[in-house]
Order: sequence, then structure tokens, then C-alpha cells
Amino acid sequence: MARLAVTETFFGIQFPGHLHTQDSLQAAASFPFRPSDVLLVTYPKSGTTWMQEILTFIHSEGDPEPAKTIPNWARLPWLEHLYMGTLMEPKGPRLLTTHLPYPALEEALAKAKPKVIYVARNPKDVAVSYYHFCRMANFFPDPGSFEEFAQKFLDGTVHYGSWFEHIKGWLSCQDELNITYFTYEELHQDLEGCVERLSAFLGLPMKPGLVESIRMHCSFASMSKNTMVNTTLIPKEILDTSKGQFMRKGIAGDWKNHFSAPLSERFNTKFQEELGGQAKHFQWVMD
Repeated sequence: MARLAVTETFFGIQFPGHLHTQDSLQAAASFPFRPSDVLLVTYPKSGTTWMQEILTFIHSEGDPEPAKTIPNWARLPWLEHLYMGTLMEPKGPRLLTTHLPYPALEEALAKAKPKVIYVARNPKDVAVSYYHFCRMANFFPDPGSFEEFAQKFLDGTVHYGSWFEHIKGWLSCQDELNITYFTYEELHQDLEGCVERLSAFLGLPMKPGLVESIRMHCSFASMSKNTMVNTTLIPKEILDTSKGQFMRKGIAGDWKNHFSAPLSERFNTKFQEELGGQAKHFQWVMD
């Protein structure tokens, strides 16, 4: 079922119909979580794939075999995708992924209190990465120029909704959920420290050589060559690699190569309006 031109609306947010149906979205909202589950939450293009790989290695105790032989969407299946039911393992602990906003999962999460890991990224870099992904993914509308797309991003009218509402929603539930927060930039700056924090949060011991294995196999260079990660298994009709690469740069700060001064200022103003009181949580370079 390609459904490349179909858009689904759920909780007032647009989702690509190629990956979602009303049934799959409703199933995610009523998903029977277990306390042993681990849910990775991100807004698109915020370091999802990288964290999926890191979590894979933590759970495999540094063994690269799962990451080299099982597609990442099977190792950490997407809660809201239409194929979710065919990939679920009957026994836990289960590693899961979602882009859904907190209100869509609030009721389901409250029933079981699984471990939740939220990864955020500088919104300017998110907008750049998301734009390039929309250009190659045929299940998204034509993004137009970068300036046009960036304005839609600021307005929250892109698929998956507002980045600002997404992050505010997941920051608002710290007292209700067993949740921890990371940033894409932290992963770059202190990978070892992040792995230690993740392992402690998951209640898993740090095996000797784990960080070295993650540093080697979860690097951008390694992931871009790994067919279980780099989307080369996906047909060209769905992801058109003539228009770009899924593993594009893997760096922080690329927004400076795309943003005009007026656009940067509009992002800064919006960021302060929406997250000014919580900006101290994020060590992002916004200027």
C-alpha cells in the first residue's frame, strides 16, 4: 500500500499516509505499554536513527550483530506506523520509537509508566535536515524553497506538526512519566557520558568496550554504509536518492549554511516566545 499522496490527520496534526492510517494512529494512542518497555521519542530529523543504533548496542552489550543484520525499523519499530502489528515481539523488554506528540500518548503511557527517552535538536538544524528529507521522500508534499519550508516549519503546518508544541508537550510531563532527556548536540559533545546516563536510566550495566563499540559502529561514517540503517533497502519510488541522501551530514550547526539573517531572527524570536523560560535546558547556538 503506497498511499504516497495520502495525508492523515490525527490530533490536529498531518501525517504521511504512506506510513500511517487512522487505524494505526488510533492503535498507537491505545497501545498496551508494559513497564519494561523503552520508548524513544523524537520530532523528525532530531537524531532518531543515531539513538536507535545506540540503544541497540546498549541492549546487545556492544555486539554489532543485531545492528548489522536487522533493519532498524524492526529493532525499534515505530509505534504509529501501519506495519507495527507485524513486528511486535510477544515478550519484552521492547524497544519502540515514535514521533507522536505527548497528548496522543498521554493516556496510554499513564497506565504502565514505561521508560521514555526524548531526544531534541536545535530547531534550525531540524528545519534544514527535514527540508532535505522532504525533497527526497515521495510521501511528503513538495517542500518548495527552503525559505518557504522554514516558514511552514515555524508555523507548525509541516507534517508531524509544530516542533515547538512537540517539545513543549514532552517537557511538560516530567512529573508524570519515567522520562529522561538528551540532545543531539550532547551526543556529539560527550558520547561516553550520554551512554553512561542511558545505561543507568535503563538499569543496564556498562560492559567493557561498550562505548568503543558504539563510537565505532554508530559513527556517521559507519551508519551511512550500513544497509540496515541507511534506507538503501527502501525502493527508489519511495525515497528518491537522486534528490538527496538520508544520511546527509550528521553534524551540528549546518543551519548556518542555509539561513538568511532575517529567517534566523524569526526563528530566534519564535524560540524565545515559545521556550524562553526553558531555554536554559538546551545548549544550542541560535546566533
